[in-house]
Amino acid sequence: MTDEIDQQLIVALTEDSRRSLKALAQISGLSSPSVAERLRKLEEKGVLKGYGVDVDPRAFGYQLQAIVRIRPLPGQLHEVERQIQATPQFTECDKVTGEDCFIARLLVRSMEQLDEILDHINVYALTNTAIVKKTTVKRRLPPME
Repeated sequence: MTDEIDQQLIVALTEDSRRSLKALAQISGLSSPSVAERLRKLEEKGVLKGYGVDVDPRAFGYQLQAIVRIRPLPGQLHEVERQIQATPQFTECDKVTGEDCFIARLLVRSMEQLDEILDHINVYALTNTAIVKKTTVKRRLPPME
């Protein structure tokens, strides 16, 4: 699906999504037009889904990050999913196997805000919450080989 040069470009963009075509060309040993064509093909194939920025939530007052395991009450699965999607402080959520149906990442400004959000969810589900002390591994690519 991808070759070594594609992988070099992907890693370079993961490290800094604002790299210019010229910089990517230097990294890969290709010309800028060749890099542009490869990126276009990677986008068309769905390998590259988008480009982003890394924002520090503390700059917006979000001092706490929590991981919340959510187990919907009987018959409440779809309502819980709707509640999570409707709460913007949930920044990520995975539907998983096991006793809990969802594992979500939640950013809040205070413990009071955490309680308020969880109280709303707890009408429809049981929750188990862990406060994140430190992120030891930021989201990263797995090995591409």
